[in-house]
Amino acid sequence: MILKRGLYLCVGLLSLILGIIGIILPLLPTVPFILLAAFCFARSSDKLHQWLMTHPWFSEAIHNWQTKRAMDKSLKRRAMIMTTLSFALSITIVPIIWVKAMLFFMLCGLLLYLWQIPELTE
Repeated sequence: MILKRGLYLCVGLLSLILGIIGIILPLLPTVPFILLAAFCFARSSDKLHQWLMTHPWFSEAIHNWQTKRAMDKSLKRRAMIMTTLSFALSITIVPIIWVKAMLFFMLCGLLLYLWQIPELTE
């Protein structure tokens, strides 16, 4: 039990760090990392989970996801654009053809997943 909580805590902290870096660095998607951090903190640390759930930058998106399983339209659009830009840069830089193909198919799968997420109605 303690090992499981520790693993969730480590993954949650790493996800939070990557999500915060994603705010500054447009090549990293912020939303998936913050949602993963919320999931992990809910299973490992009440204090960190509560902090994340009341944080002014993240609380609205997390709350919308948890209660309505939906995203704000502009947030969804930004996530799709930044994901596409990030993968396009990676595909351009990587010299190995099969890795380029793998990245392309991963991009298609992720965009399909994001596209299927319901949007909040105003």
